[in-house]
Amino acid sequence: MTVLKTYARLWVDDLDTSLPLLRTLTGAEPDLRFGFGAIELAAIGDFLVIAGPATERARYAHASATVIVDNLDTVVAELHAAGGEVTTPEAASPTGRYLYARHAGGAEIEYVEWTPELVDRIINRVPGQQGAPPLPEASRRGPALHGVVEGERLVGDGGPGEVLHGAPPACRAERGDPRRVGQ
Repeated sequence: MTVLKTYARLWVDDLDTSLPLLRTLTGAEPDLRFGFGAIELAAIGDFLVIAGPATERARYAHASATVIVDNLDTVVAELHAAGGEVTTPEAASPTGRYLYARHAGGAEIEYVEWTPELVDRIINRVPGQQGAPPLPEASRRGPALHGVVEGERLVGDGGPGEVLHGAPPACRAERGDPRRVGQ
């Protein structure tokens, strides 16, 4: 099982009011935006923004993060082997399959296995779909000798003109810049 992406959850009253600042902070447009029952969700950068009436949002507030994985069945097997439990059984959503789980230590997480189309568009950045060309295979998998993929940008690669984590693509850091990741 591979973790493809992890989202911090932001709980808001109104999605349209919340997105402009997040667009500025992440330098990105939402990768996803959809309704799910009485709530509305948008994924932008490393944030999953959850909007709607407080009583409806409270139904999902027990999970501290949303983790996108490549295989939900493997998550369940590993979860049980480690003493965890599924708290909300697998169900379908507009993005694929999901479930909620409690780890043996008490953490509650939403695990989601995206549809292949979403993995291609958001994680692999397949040309012809929304987003940039795919990152090199090694950088999509996480830590490398000199770099790591954070959000959708390669940071810490040690090269001049490196993209700053969380900065719009136009923002670059030169060697010696204190804002630069992975000096």
